[in-house]
Amino acid sequence: MTIQRTLSIIKPDAVSKNIIGKIISRFEEKGLSVVAARLQLLSRSEAESFYSIHKSRPFFNDLVNFMISGPVFIQVLEGENAIQMNRSIMGDTDPKKAQKGTIRADFADNIDANAVHGSDSDENARKEIAFFFSEANIYSCR
Repeated sequence: MTIQRTLSIIKPDAVSKNIIGKIISRFEEKGLSVVAARLQLLSRSEAESFYSIHKSRPFFNDLVNFMISGPVFIQVLEGENAIQMNRSIMGDTDPKKAQKGTIRADFADNIDANAVHGSDSDENARKEIAFFFSEANIYSCR
């Protein structure tokens, strides 16, 4: 059994739809626990820094503008194989390709406003969690 942590962000489109609870319940129903969380309005510099891996991509500015367009709900999820579990629950980045019953298939508007972000690897999960939370603010339920 591999207990992991992963970062999950409920993006501005989903926050504005008032579906934070519906999304969190999807994670909890699959055995993931929320061990840190907060609602936050990202500054431009925070969004640019967080998504700096995409800086050379043509969608970078649109992504940053979207992520600062309203509050986001940032959380750390913990559980068995949390990274892969989270990605499975989220579904494909493009909601048109996402499997029925996933967050993106059920709640996302399009590939840009796709409701959620999740870490894609253990290394990135550690970096992304540290970007938003100190270890002192993460409370394991296990």
